[in-house]
Amino acid sequence: MTLTKLLPDSLYGTLVVSCQADAGTPLAAPTHLAAIAAAVVEGGASAIRTEGLANVEAVRACVAVPVIGLVKTARADTEIYITPSIEDARAIARAGADIIAFDGTARPRPASVVEMVAAIAESGALSMADISTVEEARAAVTAGADLVSTTMAGYTSYTPADEGPDFGLMRALGRAGISFVAEGRIWTTDEALQCFDLGASFVVVGSAITRPTLITQRFARSIAGRQAATPQRKVPS
Repeated sequence: MTLTKLLPDSLYGTLVVSCQADAGTPLAAPTHLAAIAAAVVEGGASAIRTEGLANVEAVRACVAVPVIGLVKTARADTEIYITPSIEDARAIARAGADIIAFDGTARPRPASVVEMVAAIAESGALSMADISTVEEARAAVTAGADLVSTTMAGYTSYTPADEGPDFGLMRALGRAGISFVAEGRIWTTDEALQCFDLGASFVVVGSAITRPTLITQRFARSIAGRQAATPQRKVPS
């Protein structure tokens, strides 16, 4: 068995951290994301998920843990934007990703899930299908995907968009006997632990760790709400 095939077992029961930044934001540079990746690995992250070829290359060069790579590409011909094509998958593999994440939803797509899984396997990487329903997870497993992740739950028109993780989907995946990775809107350690209680193989946390703007906004909103609801004490003159 190759080292690549052993990767899912090595990640079992661990924390994976997603290091991504939207274009035009202060951290949207390969050097910045690589530095964040190195910092979270020091903190105990077992692997890094990152987006964009330059970012995958930069992260790969500075950490010794597995890298989950993807690209986000807006296309006029499809709603699929996470690694939509076989060419995208091959490019991510060349950039150094050990695992390639792609949209595994049932929406119309440039390449089928079966074709994506086959192309990723040919590149020497593992495949992670980002799904939003049990049916999509089952189809991805049948297609041969190495991993399925709850990443897309709440981001398709036919799934509810909750503020927190989709525990209902995780519970259903567990009942169906489908191994899954928990990802999406996990903001607290309690939520991460609940994902494991529901059967997650490992947990991917992003914004709660690596997006300081969003983290700060959550604190600022809570404090502003308290200030608005609580009579202010006057400072003695």
